[in-house]
Amino acid sequence: MCSKHGTMSTTQTPTRLVIGTRGSPLALAQAGMVRDLLAAAHPGLAPVLTVIKTSGDRFLDRPLAEIGGKGLFTKEIEEEMLAGRVDIAVHSMKDVATVLPPGLIIPCILPREEPWDVLLSRDPQVREIKDLPDGAVVGTASLRRRAQVLARRPDVRVVLLRGNVGTRMAKLDAGEMDATFLALAGLRRLGLADAAFNVLGEEEMLPAVAQGAIGIECRAGDAATQCLLAPLNHEETATAIAAERALLAALEGSCRMPIAALARLDGDGDLALHARVVAPDGSPSFETRLTGPEDEAERIGRDAGADLRDQAGPAFFAALGDA
Repeated sequence: MCSKHGTMSTTQTPTRLVIGTRGSPLALAQAGMVRDLLAAAHPGLAPVLTVIKTSGDRFLDRPLAEIGGKGLFTKEIEEEMLAGRVDIAVHSMKDVATVLPPGLIIPCILPREEPWDVLLSRDPQVREIKDLPDGAVVGTASLRRRAQVLARRPDVRVVLLRGNVGTRMAKLDAGEMDATFLALAGLRRLGLADAAFNVLGEEEMLPAVAQGAIGIECRAGDAATQCLLAPLNHEETATAIAAERALLAALEGSCRMPIAALARLDGDGDLALHARVVAPDGSPSFETRLTGPEDEAERIGRDAGADLRDQAGPAFFAALGDA
């Protein structure tokens, strides 16, 4: 049996654990962090990384919405898990589809890094979205970022920019665009936080659902692995992410829908959720703020989704589904 500390009897505890990961520098950094945490929590365990190339890594010339959505960053890894060749997968939770494949669960969420986006520009005078020059070219593959920047600056031109963090920063440096957005969490995990001097607050750029959080996925029936993961789970982060993903589910969110949300716990038992949905061209935009007991996180998320649906009306969401 698994104790409250995530330990099992020595006869049950695995000595080897295979961690599936994408091969990008950020994915490897995050998987390496999980490997080290597991090794520290369970002396004698030998976690190993195996790199799996996903469809999301292969097709970089089109928006994700056109080729199957953000599940393309997890699909092949999940197939390896279900086949028994991989024991766990490490994901950026913002890349995880709203509904997991049957037989898989995410029992462990690590402590969340700060969830903010940063604005990177070749002009050091550009500190906020309002500072962008007239008609600036902004690179991003995120509909959420696109919609929120156009809501503030409808004059800018948004172009597709995909690839890992280093690739996107190199294209900015090469002058292919005037500015781009990256997640502060990813920059910090790559040791590139010095580049993140323009951190955007939630009013200017509300984060993606689960941005900054790392989740660990495993097979639903694998009790031994779930015990190994138990000491790494951060309840506060897991509760916040549950509220945000319940919102996403209530809105039937996908890569075709610009949804932003951030849940926070106040330390006294309450959770506050701020959520926003924006048309891809930046207008109209709707938002909601709900507060309630943290043990009702999923209900708060569902209620926030219902509120946004009521505000926007069925035609708004029908148009997004057809976009």
